[in-house]
Amino acid sequence: MELEDIKGIGSSILKKLNTLNIYNINDLLEDYPYRYNFINIIDINNAIENETCMVKAIIASEPKVQYIKRNFNRLNFKAISSNVILNVTIFNRAFLKNNLTINKEIVLVGKYNKLKNSFIASDIKFNISENKIEPVYHLVEGITNNNLIKFISNALEVVDGIPDYIPDYLNTKYHFLSKREALNLIHNPNNIEEIKRACLRLKYEELFNFMFKINSLKIINSKAKGIKRIVNKDELDKFILNLPFKLTTDQLKATEDIYNDLTNDNRMNRLVLGDVGSGKTVIATYAIYLNYLSGYQSALMAPTEILATQHFKSISKSLEKFNVKVALLTGSMKKKEKEQIIENLKNGEIDLIIGTHALISEGVEFRTLGLVVTDEQHRFGVGQRNTLRDKGVVPDVLYLSATPIPRTYALTIYGDLDLSLIKTKPNGRLEIITKVKKEDEIKDVLYQMLEQLKLGHQIYVVSPLIENNEEMDLRSVFDLAKKFNIAFGNKVKIGILHGKLKNKEKDEIMNQFKNNEIKILISTTVVEVGVDVPNSTMMVIYNAERFGLATLHQLRGRVGRNNVQSYCYLVSNKDTLRLKVLEESNDGFYISEKDFEMRGQGDLFGVKQSGEATFKIVNLKDDYQILLQVKKDTMEFIENKEYLKIAYYKKILEDINFIN
Repeated sequence: MELEDIKGIGSSILKKLNTLNIYNINDLLEDYPYRYNFINIIDINNAIENETCMVKAIIASEPKVQYIKRNFNRLNFKAISSNVILNVTIFNRAFLKNNLTINKEIVLVGKYNKLKNSFIASDIKFNISENKIEPVYHLVEGITNNNLIKFISNALEVVDGIPDYIPDYLNTKYHFLSKREALNLIHNPNNIEEIKRACLRLKYEELFNFMFKINSLKIINSKAKGIKRIVNKDELDKFILNLPFKLTTDQLKATEDIYNDLTNDNRMNRLVLGDVGSGKTVIATYAIYLNYLSGYQSALMAPTEILATQHFKSISKSLEKFNVKVALLTGSMKKKEKEQIIENLKNGEIDLIIGTHALISEGVEFRTLGLVVTDEQHRFGVGQRNTLRDKGVVPDVLYLSATPIPRTYALTIYGDLDLSLIKTKPNGRLEIITKVKKEDEIKDVLYQMLEQLKLGHQIYVVSPLIENNEEMDLRSVFDLAKKFNIAFGNKVKIGILHGKLKNKEKDEIMNQFKNNEIKILISTTVVEVGVDVPNSTMMVIYNAERFGLATLHQLRGRVGRNNVQSYCYLVSNKDTLRLKVLEESNDGFYISEKDFEMRGQGDLFGVKQSGEATFKIVNLKDDYQILLQVKKDTMEFIENKEYLKIAYYKKILEDINFIN
């Protein structure tokens, strides 16, 4: 059965569902609520001042819409609730006007001010006659919460044979609900207990699926035969001695790990997990040089062209004395230039190729590929490995990640990889001085910004939103740009970067900042992860309470990329005790532990780095004990060959077992 077969889903709705990553029936049924509204309707006379409540009301006047500014409006009308006349206001709901007709019964959700007889609504609900639990879903323009509730309900009515991926003996052991029962209850619960039972069953299944793959890969990797390289250790030592700095203890340990991996006949599958600015690139360059000395080509894949170009410049400089031929391949190159590079790569005239994941696309061939390095936690997936296998090569793989997460979690969720941790910062790097400032202390921040600009340095400014949201009282990039232009007398070149820009526009702005044409870059969190602008010495983050500590730490890591003192200012009137953790420490691993304690999994992987461990219903912090039990259960499932009884898991193993 296809999505189009579900009542209410036509071609236009289908496109909108696709933007929510819903492409088939399973995706729809597994589009779980991210929270619930517990609808408890009360009498307006029992409402507590300035506390959110739900009351029934009858519309008593025609609603009027006032457009305050672009993308911001206010809708007003009168309503009667238990003989009390209310002046109702709701923001950014102009589209409801035609549904709000006189004498219509509605349920108002919001806060009541008895003195002013005003009701500031956050939501208006229709056709609700009794208390209930309402699931709340992530939405996209053109699809309402009610739409999704109906689509999922319609699907549950007509779909047969919902697959259950928990083995029968484990379902019996833990007394789990069936998959169908769990889906029914997660989307249509009658009470909290039903939500808990459904969540436990669905979380266990999701983690079981994940850990089966991880544990299977771990077993496969332990048996995988790779390239046994013979290299001259003296030549490798020359590379290290030639560096303009001394490697830290952690960096030296990582090079030893890599040397041992690449000089034995087991396949390397290693993750170098390091804090922002900890010097992972030099470790990758060491691996590339070792691979070159043994006569093999390397490929380094970065998530963006701008980051690939940065790697090309820095790595070329590190290897220029060692005759390593380095090339860059990006989508923006001219066709003729690309064709020449691809030809040289095929002939073995290139030792290291740097680019995006397009490096392993159709038409790109290697002569002797021995090593793949992937930057910024873009996991080298099974499909990509199979692509290379089909080209006749099965290389060693080195992953680099700037997401410091607690070691215990890393050992579980990256259980298929060998782990090298880099905690110490490179010698000569100064700690970033971080200060938490309240809104009324903004003059202090502006003064410090001016001092950095006078020194010829550049500044990042980060805001959570693109445009103002007065309900949430958040700054926006456009609002900040206006205020900084006033503060600095329109004499400082300011750039704006946000997620709604096209990739080409983002690259242009980022390049202008790298080239020191833009002095202050105001951005949402799309600030390129990993891009170095050594001349930037200050990071200012507005509404800092909106971010997890791990995200703030990663954003802070955009500065301090040189031996000049750098600063980070966190501007917030809320949650300042939590933010003080960043004043105390520059250790990303310590900060990630604190983030887990205070906030949960949400920001575990930081900015734009959800990696492989993205779950539909699992929260790693809350569900870690379930994860540990699942890890044990999946190992027994594999060791006892129980997976041979289930076609689904046999197929997974066939797909990931690329060693043959």
